[in-house]
Amino acid sequence: MTTSIPGKRVAFLATDGVEEVEYTEPRKAVEAAGGTAELVSISDGEIQAVNHLDKAGKYRVDKTVQDADPGDYDALVLPGGVANPDFLRMDADAVRFVRDFVTTGKPVAAICHGPWTLVEAGVVSGRTMTSWPSLRTDLANAGATWVDEQVFVDNGLVTSRKPDDLPAFCQEMLTEIAKAG
Repeated sequence: MTTSIPGKRVAFLATDGVEEVEYTEPRKAVEAAGGTAELVSISDGEIQAVNHLDKAGKYRVDKTVQDADPGDYDALVLPGGVANPDFLRMDADAVRFVRDFVTTGKPVAAICHGPWTLVEAGVVSGRTMTSWPSLRTDLANAGATWVDEQVFVDNGLVTSRKPDDLPAFCQEMLTEIAKAG
C-alpha cells in the first residue's frame, strides 16, 4: 500500500557531503506520494552529494536555512553522509531550524549520520533512536536510547541506520507525514 501525502511540504536539510541516495530516495518517495520537497541548505547555489566518500551529483538549493521558516513545512528530512550533518551542526541557523521542527511536534526523519544535527539541537533526550553505529555513543551521551533496528519511530521521529534501510525508512517517513495535521 502506498501512503499518500498530497499538499504536504517537506524540507530536506542538507549541504555538501550529503549521502546522495539518502537524499534522492526519500525525496522521490515524497514526490511520488504527492508531496512537495524542497532542499534547504546553509548557503545558496548547489550542494555536492557523495557516494560514501566519492563525489556524486550536485543539487540545486531551493532556499537557505536563514530564509526558511519551519512553519511553512509539514515535515523535515535529515539525510546522512559523514560531512553533511557535521557541517549542519556547526551552523546556528540549521540547528535552530531542526530544533523548531522537533519542539513543535512536526515529523522529523533522520537517517545514518543525520541524527548528529538532532544531538546538537538538544532534542534527543528521552527518545529511542537508531543511526549509523558510530553515533551510538553521541546519542547515548545526549540522553537517547540507541537501538540497532532497520527503522525506529518515536512519537513522530523516524530514524534509520544506513542506505540499505531506505525502503523501510521511506515508508515510515511517509506514514508519519500523512498522520501529521
